[in-house]
Amino acid sequence: MKTKLNPYLNFNGTCEEAFNFYKSVFGGDFKGGIMKMKDIEGMEIAEADLERVMHVALPIGDELLMGSDVPSGMGASFKAGNSTYISIFPESRREADRLFNALSAGGEIEMPMEDMFWGDYFGSFRDRYGILWMINHNNESE
Repeated sequence: MKTKLNPYLNFNGTCEEAFNFYKSVFGGDFKGGIMKMKDIEGMEIAEADLERVMHVALPIGDELLMGSDVPSGMGASFKAGNSTYISIFPESRREADRLFNALSAGGEIEMPMEDMFWGDYFGSFRDRYGILWMINHNNESE
């Protein structure tokens, strides 16, 4: 598998509605269903956020359109269209670290690279130019 880039869209409580619309346009089924915030194990989630989307992925051709809702506490600072991430899927943990360290230099790290509860190696940041990135390596691909 080669490194892939996929758009990752954020919403303020309308992710499920938006992705059901995209699904009606593009067809297909969600990869892994729709994961809600209430499905996250080991994290305290605000009552207002339990039904918000934690993650959804819609295959379009050979790529994925992915998205989630922002936590309700971030809703005031949320601006539709200014919350899109570039999501990179590198071939190895080593390449994930290299990309993360190089692209985040001079930027602001949101989540450092670490193994996540869904089984992948993940991190996110805003680069020095204000662009949002996610690095997500699937541990099973090694």
